[in-house]
Amino acid sequence: MDQISLLIILTAALITPLIMARLRLSILPTAVVEILVGILLGPSLFNVVHSSNDTLTLLSNTGVIFLMFLSGMEIDFSLFSRRRVPETPLAAKAAQQAPKYSPVFLAVTSYVSVVVVSLALGWICKLTGLFKDPWLATIIFMTISLGVVIATLKEKELLSKPFGQTTLLIAALGEIVPLFALTIYASIFGNNSRSLWLLLLVFLAAGVLFIRFKPFFNFFERINKSTTQLDIRLAFFLIFSLVVIADAVGAENILGAFVAGIVMKLLQPHEETRVRLDGIGYGFFIPIFFMLSGVDINLRTLLSDSATLLLIPAFFVAYVLSKVAIYWILRLRFHRRNALAGATISGATVTMVLAVLQVAKSMKVVTTQQSGAFLLAAILTCILGPLAFNVFYNPQAEKTKKAKVHFIGANLWTVPVAQQLAKNWYDITMYTDKAANYRTYNSEIKTELLDNLNPEDVTAQQAFDADIVVLGHFNATKNYELAKAAKTYGVKRVIARFEDRNVLDARETELTQMGIEVFNTPAVTIAMLRSLIEAPTTLELLTSSETTVYEVTLRNRRYTEQAIRQMPFVDQITISQIFRDRHFIRPTGSTTLKLNDRLIFTSTPETAQQIRQELGILN
Repeated sequence: MDQISLLIILTAALITPLIMARLRLSILPTAVVEILVGILLGPSLFNVVHSSNDTLTLLSNTGVIFLMFLSGMEIDFSLFSRRRVPETPLAAKAAQQAPKYSPVFLAVTSYVSVVVVSLALGWICKLTGLFKDPWLATIIFMTISLGVVIATLKEKELLSKPFGQTTLLIAALGEIVPLFALTIYASIFGNNSRSLWLLLLVFLAAGVLFIRFKPFFNFFERINKSTTQLDIRLAFFLIFSLVVIADAVGAENILGAFVAGIVMKLLQPHEETRVRLDGIGYGFFIPIFFMLSGVDINLRTLLSDSATLLLIPAFFVAYVLSKVAIYWILRLRFHRRNALAGATISGATVTMVLAVLQVAKSMKVVTTQQSGAFLLAAILTCILGPLAFNVFYNPQAEKTKKAKVHFIGANLWTVPVAQQLAKNWYDITMYTDKAANYRTYNSEIKTELLDNLNPEDVTAQQAFDADIVVLGHFNATKNYELAKAAKTYGVKRVIARFEDRNVLDARETELTQMGIEVFNTPAVTIAMLRSLIEAPTTLELLTSSETTVYEVTLRNRRYTEQAIRQMPFVDQITISQIFRDRHFIRPTGSTTLKLNDRLIFTSTPETAQQIRQELGILN
């Protein structure tokens, strides 16, 4: 019978996403749909699966452990870092222009409001007789489903934007804080409670494991991985080591799993390792946990109890009210509709509620009816939260930010280059210290007249306030001085021209160590002529106005772990090289793309602009 029940669950886990794809139910989180499927398979309707099944119970417990491990790996600790003190004048100027309220400030303030309101709601539940334990109610009300929030933000391509970062950090706090609060709660009120200081042993063990395996992935590069799968073995070792330690000191095993996920995240695993772990978790263990959670809900019993019918809407209202203050805090930076969208998606919660209820039931501090009411209300938040987010969210009308390029030196060499770049996605400004050149070229392209070429005066006239500065003056000594000044000022890319090879030979090492890109026209001409002899179409490729060479760094996770032939725009571009891990790769149609791959491709300027924007989105 155990095997039949497991087969039914696995069949449902296979069919559910297929049906969702056919019916286009992408608006609902998969976890919510799997819980609903579990309700249908359990005593609520078909009664073909029972939670008393020992095999399923074991797999379900492993599922919640793996879910918390993957949740720990989702935490982006860079979001918690404070704004760095600007190291260069250009960075300091950019910091002054940044909005007053940072994502970290907004998120922390928002979550503090969630904790305060949840605490008030917990005591209201106790005073009204809805739920007798105010501390457990507070922990449940202040949970947020990080997985649902991430999926929703990814769909809108928002993770790299301030609004997405703020909402993501609120959700991260909505998993981290309740988890530690639950651990403290169980240590104080649990039957097997032990001294709280013993919880420090979990983090001490995590630190030891982190230090021990810190060089792991460097070593992992040099060994045969196909049959050993050492990275996956390491993940399971971390999980069960910290779960066992957490259980031994009286903490909850989900804390150990969550901390193991954090350790794995800090070890900086490769993208393919993350993909395989996601495959193991979301492909097998986690769906069983979600479906068994639904099986545990007996709607016939719950809905026949008038007291439970009152609890479901009451708990749902509490989930929503606990996040209401987020709206007013987000309004400090974002407009009304987006603040409302952020508050509504932050109200979605289910994964941590399941974890909390599992612990609560083991402590016998929550009844089956109360647990079912908490869970059904949480499911409603996950259904209505993403729906409301998509209704309210209104992307700000923003123009594509062009890269700002400043040319210092207006002449017959730099002006044509600037004119061609200005037609695409670059904001071009020319600077010259010669009045005659200014009068000649100002009508051709935006040009500013410099008083002189002293680095201090050039800086004062904001000629270095750009993403890229090109020193195209004929005077090599001036280019050398200005290049060093621009790099010291904080310009990301500085390109310096040196016609005098003697000047370049004496200073090239110094400039390249500073990160300055240098070139010599005769050397470039020699290389071009050689390429033209060996590959006659080279010149046509570089000078064509219809098709030319471009480069983009792949940051959009939607296209990672995907073969080139599967890319939707593969027929519009030709990828000639992939630069990965300091090596060039000659791609084929079956080559799998990785995060941070630098793709060198040819296409039309219009197509290249679209592809660079699509692949370059941090998602």
